[in-house]
Amino acid sequence: MPRQARVAPGGLIYHVLNRAVARLPLLQKPRDYEAFESVVAEAWQRCPIRLLAYCLMPNHWHMVLWPRADGELTAFVRWLTHAHTMRWHTHYHNTGTDHLYQGRFKSFPVQSDEHFLTVCRYVERNALRANLVERAEDWRWSSLWRRHCGVPEAREILSDWPGGIPRNWLATVNRPQSQAEVDAIRVAVRRGQPLGSPAWITRTAGQLGLESTLRPRGRPRKQDHDS
Repeated sequence: MPRQARVAPGGLIYHVLNRAVARLPLLQKPRDYEAFESVVAEAWQRCPIRLLAYCLMPNHWHMVLWPRADGELTAFVRWLTHAHTMRWHTHYHNTGTDHLYQGRFKSFPVQSDEHFLTVCRYVERNALRANLVERAEDWRWSSLWRRHCGVPEAREILSDWPGGIPRNWLATVNRPQSQAEVDAIRVAVRRGQPLGSPAWITRTAGQLGLESTLRPRGRPRKQDHDS
């Protein structure tokens, strides 16, 4: 039986993405990934936002965040990206003047029904989709690995999902998603457009002032892959 469409208690859920400038390597070796996860933990200590899912990739990262109050998401991601940028420059003996990220992070709200599960599945199978591992849970730098293989202390930064995690989640993540699901998420990433049922999208766009994201645009841009 499908889940009833609703807004998650305590506010909207968001998918967040940021990418290295010019798609250059952002995380090049295990120590880079470890350092980034340390910055995530520090950011969470400073601003304990609900972190539902994430995946770190060589030139970008995804997070699914569930803020409790206005401004919480921006405060968390802004501190995270600034701290990571400064430490990256220090580690690589860079002058610190060059940009590391392509710009402000991209985000879109997602309905807390099957659309939320679709987004989390997309995020947690990102490394598998990019052929970096044979099974999604083998990718060390993700919430899926952290939940299934991490020590209890490492799981503390991960929050419970609205409605809970499905029992067959691991098998679900390892199954390919339809192209329609992947395309819908990539459109939402590119345009900042809410993802959910048609009625929910219209209502949420109106509440957040995102009506422009729903209007038809000109010639479509080249599709981003693994975004």
